[in-house]
Amino acid sequence: MPERLIIMNPAALQRTLSRMAHEIAEKNDASNDIIVVGVQRGGVHLASRLATQLEQICGHPIPTGTLDVNFYRDDLDTNYTPNVQPTQIPADITGKVVVLVDDVLFSGRTTRAAMDALKDLGRPRRIQLAVLVDRGHRELPIKADFVGKSIPTARAENVDLKLKEDQGDDTVYLERI
Repeated sequence: MPERLIIMNPAALQRTLSRMAHEIAEKNDASNDIIVVGVQRGGVHLASRLATQLEQICGHPIPTGTLDVNFYRDDLDTNYTPNVQPTQIPADITGKVVVLVDDVLFSGRTTRAAMDALKDLGRPRRIQLAVLVDRGHRELPIKADFVGKSIPTARAENVDLKLKEDQGDDTVYLERI
């Protein structure tokens, strides 16, 4: 049975998202140009929470969307059956700052797929990456702009986020197999 270690409890998760939202606001003076987009599945609820925090900081609504990257992945030919989720972008992303949100940054391949998917939807002025956990092991030259927590892991370990929106308890676990 895998060993599960808590690496972020609910209070730490809330503090981390608040800090990340402040960092996003500080880095983007023109907050009217920000569109927050959560990568299906892991980044969707985090994107919504970050956008809510940004609304409080910036004083106006922040458009928030979802992005499915399944058909942009480079492993479609390896017995991978995509679980397609909706892509819903609330506004034209051309000329905007798209803050792409995901739960865990690992190899960088999902982020690459997300950038390819965004390219088909418009030409953002800038894409920024916000991840709750960066666990290392990059296979592509991708680095997050906003990181909740960096956790060096072994390849055999997993980071598992259990959010209330998914019937979890807002806890981030490290699973050692």
